[in-house]
Formats: sequence, structure tokens, C-alpha cells
Amino acid sequence: MHIINKQSIMINLWRIFLLLIVLSIWEISARNGLVDTFFLSQPTVIIKDFVTLFFSGEIFPHMKVTLQATFIGLGLGSLLGIAAAFFLVKYKFAERIFDPIIVALHGIPKIALGPLFILWFGLGIKSKIFLALIAVFFIMYFNAYGGFKSVEPRLINAVRLMGASQFHITTKVLLPSSLPWILTGFRAAVGLAFLGAIIGEFMGSTAGLGYIVQYAGHMYNITRVFSTILVMTFLMMFLNEGVKLLEKNVLRWRPQGS
Repeated sequence: MHIINKQSIMINLWRIFLLLIVLSIWEISARNGLVDTFFLSQPTVIIKDFVTLFFSGEIFPHMKVTLQATFIGLGLGSLLGIAAAFFLVKYKFAERIFDPIIVALHGIPKIALGPLFILWFGLGIKSKIFLALIAVFFIMYFNAYGGFKSVEPRLINAVRLMGASQFHITTKVLLPSSLPWILTGFRAAVGLAFLGAIIGEFMGSTAGLGYIVQYAGHMYNITRVFSTILVMTFLMMFLNEGVKLLEKNVLRWRPQGS
């Protein structure tokens, strides 16, 4: 454990060191005219604008809109994806009909659906939720499907012979055995939901982090674009750490390192 913690500290220090080198080169180049600040701005100006966004409170309503669309789309997409996978694994005839259709639909670029959702649901939060939902649905479906398929049939038959009902088989065998698969999909789904909400806002919105980037870009305010991207980066880091903590607690029964 001590060695693992020491390695983690060293890795984080190297990350910070490399980041500081890149930022230093960028800052020095901008100050000496080697980089056109109109197109790339400079780190100190971006950080100043980043701090201003929070101290002025300007960023919080937009963060609320983006995170709301992210979490609702993530929740609905996860539930629908897991439910669809469970249904198709349970009913083989339905699986033969719908699984190829779901695979084919997965091949459609999700960004192509953005204009349709905006047309159907307007510029409000609904279109962003549906874009996030669609992005999440497929990753959760495929992971849950793989998890359910990986459960040993002999284990299910043994439990059934012991008198377990279908409810107990599902809650005590199928879901626990599939949890590592589902949580792996969920970890990827968080980023996809966030990305879906941002893309939806970027394509057409009146609020949200994607809207800020779009508006700042149209106004040639490159500093605001970079500072908003920095906000997105930190939000995604916090979301990812939250999912890792959830995974650690839910799967604490697994041997360490498995």
C-alpha cells in the first residue's frame, strides 16, 4: 500500500511538472510575441478570466444547466440501456430481432441527431437531455449485455434448483455478477453524457457551458473559450473521481487489484 501511494504521488508530480513546462513555454512565447495571443491567448490571462467567472458568479447558472442535462441524460440512458440489455438477454426471440437493429443504430453519429432534437424539443434543456441520453444508452446497453451474457448458466440453474425465484436470481446472481461490466460502462457514460450535453448546447442553446464557448467564439474572445474549457476539464475530473469512488465502494468485495 505504501509503495502504491508513493507511485501515485510520483505520477501526479510528473503530471504537474509536465503541465507547468507546457504552460511556461506557452506563457513565455506569448509574452515575447512568438505566439499570437489573438488565437491562443496566454495562460495567465486565461487563469485570471477563469477566477473572474467564479468570483462574479457568472459561470454558476451555466454550470447548473449543463450538469442538470448531464445527470438526467445519464440516469435515464443508464436505466434504459440496462433494462434493454436485460430484456433481450431474457427473451431470445426479441434478442434476435432487436440486437442487430441496436447495433446498426449505434453506428449513426450522435452529433447528427442534434439538429433533429433541437427541431423536435426546441433550444431548451430537453434536447440536451435526449442527446446525452442517446449517447449513454448504447454504451450502457453493450456493457450490461456483455455482463449478463458472461454469467455462468450453470450458476443460474443451480440457484434455480435451490428454489430461487426469478426476482432473486436477478438481484442475487445476474446483477451482482454483471456489476463490474455495468460500472465500467457507467464510467465511460459519464463523459459521454457530459459531452452530449455540451454538444447540444453548442449546436443551439441559450445557456450552458457549450453556449458560452459558442458565444465567446463568435465574439473572438479566445480567452473566454479557454477558461470555459478549463471549467469543463475540472468538472469532468470531479465527475470521474466521483464515479471511481462509487466503483470502489460498490465493488469493495472484489480482491484488490482485480
